[in-house]
Amino acid sequence: MFPDPIFLISFLPVLLFSLTFHEAAHAWMSNRLGDPTAKMLGRLTLNPVAHLDIFGTLMLVISGFRFGWAKPVPVSVINFDDPKRGMFLTAAAGPASNVLLALLCGLIVRWLIGSGWGTEVQSGLMHAAGKIFAMGVIMNLSLAFFNLIPLPPLDGSNILMGLAPDSWQRHLHSFRMIGMPVLMGLILIGFISGFSPLWMIMSPFIRTLTLAFTGVPLNLLWGIAHA
Repeated sequence: MFPDPIFLISFLPVLLFSLTFHEAAHAWMSNRLGDPTAKMLGRLTLNPVAHLDIFGTLMLVISGFRFGWAKPVPVSVINFDDPKRGMFLTAAAGPASNVLLALLCGLIVRWLIGSGWGTEVQSGLMHAAGKIFAMGVIMNLSLAFFNLIPLPPLDGSNILMGLAPDSWQRHLHSFRMIGMPVLMGLILIGFISGFSPLWMIMSPFIRTLTLAFTGVPLNLLWGIAHA
């Protein structure tokens, strides 16, 4: 079902900024570790146009804004002093940036709640701000933990390769060949059946951190953000 247009007014800017911040974090870490490839190609920026992928954006619209992607940040591992460590840190920077954004949004949500958000005394501006920052918590935690799933081409696969012993590398490289079909299959199962294996994996972490960051359970926060 396609989202309500009013809901999209708060949802789309948050999604766009969260995706942009994620990709820019990859570029920043890569450049900091000695690989200027992304910077030279204009990816070390918070300009969303630099990170949008045509097919990823189209899929976002077709799926009712439930699934899509940005352009991967180009990385040349040969520029790292330690390629394995460099790829690990570059991959981890994306999800870490989303957790940081979720924490900042969560602190603002806590402040807004303490100031009267969700009560009869809230102003129209406070209501709008609360919806945006509540969505910021949910969106960024969802992006972080989706990308931490260790299936190619998600960041989690590169993080796993960075943590795994050298004896595992050949097997992990072989698995990359089937990682994308497996990921797409799991996503399709969620669309067709209404039961998402990926959400089952992600949800305990998202629920725990949502409550820790905002003091509000995920279901209640989602209901408020969607109201």
